[in-house]
Amino acid sequence: MDRVSALDEPLKKTLGPATAKVMAEQLDLHTVGDLLHHYPRRYEERGQLTTLADLPLDEDVTVVAQVADSRILTFNHGRGQRLEITLTDGSGRLQLVFFGRGIHKPHKELPPGSRGMFAGKVSVFNRKLQLAHPTYVPLGRDGGKSVEDTASAVDDFAGKLIPIYPACKGLESWKITKAVDAVLPRAVEAADPLPSALRDGRGFLPLPEALYKVHRPETKADIEDARQRLKWDEAFVLQVALARRRHADAQLPAVARKPVADGVLDAFDAELPFTLTDGQRKVTAEIFADLATEHPMHRLLQGEVGSGKTLVALRAMLAVVDAGGQAAMLAPTEVLAQQHHRSITEMMGELAQGGMLGGAEHGTKVVLLTGSMGAAARRRALLDLVTGEAGIVIGTHALIEDKVRFHDLGLVVVDEQHRFGVEQRDALRSKGKQPPHLLVMTATPIPRTVAMTVFGDLETSVLDQLPAGRSPIASHVVPAQDKPHFLARAWERVREEVGKGHQAYVVCPRIGDDEDENGKNGGNGKNGKTQQAKKAAVDDAEKRPPLAVVDVAEQLTKGPLAGLRIEVLHGRMQPDDKDAVMRRFAAGEVDVLVATTVIEVGVNVPNATAMVIMDADRFGVSQLHQLRGRVGRGSAPGLCLLVTDMPEASPARARLGAVAATLDGFELSRIDLEQRREGDVLGQAQSGARSSLRMLAVIEDEEVIAAAREEAVAVVARDPELTDSPELRTALDALLDTEREQFLDKG
Repeated sequence: MDRVSALDEPLKKTLGPATAKVMAEQLDLHTVGDLLHHYPRRYEERGQLTTLADLPLDEDVTVVAQVADSRILTFNHGRGQRLEITLTDGSGRLQLVFFGRGIHKPHKELPPGSRGMFAGKVSVFNRKLQLAHPTYVPLGRDGGKSVEDTASAVDDFAGKLIPIYPACKGLESWKITKAVDAVLPRAVEAADPLPSALRDGRGFLPLPEALYKVHRPETKADIEDARQRLKWDEAFVLQVALARRRHADAQLPAVARKPVADGVLDAFDAELPFTLTDGQRKVTAEIFADLATEHPMHRLLQGEVGSGKTLVALRAMLAVVDAGGQAAMLAPTEVLAQQHHRSITEMMGELAQGGMLGGAEHGTKVVLLTGSMGAAARRRALLDLVTGEAGIVIGTHALIEDKVRFHDLGLVVVDEQHRFGVEQRDALRSKGKQPPHLLVMTATPIPRTVAMTVFGDLETSVLDQLPAGRSPIASHVVPAQDKPHFLARAWERVREEVGKGHQAYVVCPRIGDDEDENGKNGGNGKNGKTQQAKKAAVDDAEKRPPLAVVDVAEQLTKGPLAGLRIEVLHGRMQPDDKDAVMRRFAAGEVDVLVATTVIEVGVNVPNATAMVIMDADRFGVSQLHQLRGRVGRGSAPGLCLLVTDMPEASPARARLGAVAATLDGFELSRIDLEQRREGDVLGQAQSGARSSLRMLAVIEDEEVIAAAREEAVAVVARDPELTDSPELRTALDALLDTEREQFLDKG
């Protein structure tokens, strides 16, 4: 069997069909290689063999002793049972305690007079030393095992690091341990992706040795050495994939789009009522330098909520229009596309009416294209695009349809890129005569390590400076269940803001039936929150369904906000209705907008100063930060109230406290990622594939990722096709199944 196929062998050949079926269905493990890369979650330390007379408190110990007596006691009026076993080894006595359904097996296996080996943490109860629910190995009665057998069992048990694996129903950790034992000899056949010079230069273990030591370590140093090597594998292979993508992009031709003096951009800048921030000028210079090259730009523009990303993107689009090209902005929802179209045409004024009566001499036409447009409006927009009359088009996925043709597409701006599939982005890019330049925007600040890992094929520009005039936002957690008067005060604050002539948002996680607009129960939004939802499910507060827009709006209209002008907005309304509601809210004709997360990004109503987020614990950290960014956009200070029923000691409350404590989106994104871990870092939701990052922690392992990126760039520069590194090519193929490779292809 060759080195590749040995690890590709189906598990059912080695483990049998029943175990293999559970592993496939529950853990997504299908091959020998999959199981070898199913690493222990932690290691249980067996204390060295200790006599009962020398037991240290609060430490893990292993003892060999004889059962002196054993008895089952009842408690809680006979509803509960407890097994107490007293051990002796001649030097002292120790009590073992087992509770609940687990008492019958040890009661049967450890009768008085039998001997065993026991491991656990020493505690004190009723002034007696005890081990609660210890792990044990029966050794039979005295004389039941030979001295050699007992010594061997002790050696196998005491002082060992026992791997604890991520397990599942029907497949406990110890069963996975047995399965790993069955395939571990195959580790010698693992193809090593690290070039030998890199491996030797950094003093890494060979891959087979690293796999063996991570599964069966003798010492803590073994674990550390194995982890470091395996982290490097993940970081390096991923960075090679990204470096190859960047290298391939650099070979593509593109039309250079150099800004022209005295064009629409200069006319726009002359009318700006404010000066650009230093950050906006710096980022614009980076983008303009890319646009001026004959290879397509691939740049990620990320920044704080309200930092002016749309303005930067608009100036880039105008520069391309001046250079004779067209620009397209792709938005994930109709509400956001309409909002962008409205704000861009307002910013441009008469410059957005090129060729129209009353339009500026240097202007260009800005058109909107969405799926819900009427036939006549759609025909006009399509004609404006194909003739070049429209320099800028803003739209949803409708831009991607086959019948949409451009005169000369020079720049694609993708807003909230994580919401688009690769096929959508590629379809839009293919509409240019040559590959257009690409600017990806995200309103979610991303830690540097994540940017290097997830967006490593894009150059990154960061806007971390808010424009002058942006007001501070005060954020507070409102514990509705613990302190109901706090919620009453929240509605009073909304009334006070409206009384000052301002407006407010009330955000709910659900529309009003079992589904939100994304088709998912509970409206957990883009962050997934799978783990958080599971944890919360055991909490009393989760026994009721998430609060819904239509219900809350009705309660507020009849109750605490009676007399105010209240309207609802959610993703299943007709597009024209949604746009009409947003226009009324923007015009100040609505006091309180009760909405789902459809308002999360792009919505800009400077007069809105207050936001109440209901069931705030059901949203992710970054999502709460995005929502909060809808207030405080004008001269008046903003207020964000995070309403929750979660108890004070819960992780959910701690998460909300972190959001309330800082307005720093980059800090919050770190907190968010630390809580969610890296399971979704390769875009699991987008690719439908299992995450490849099992060992690498993208927050903690910044140095590993940065160093791996450097090495990867050097390897790809020397050998773009990896002709001289067949093992690395194999590892790359294993990492990048077709779907995940497409996800990485952001350009």
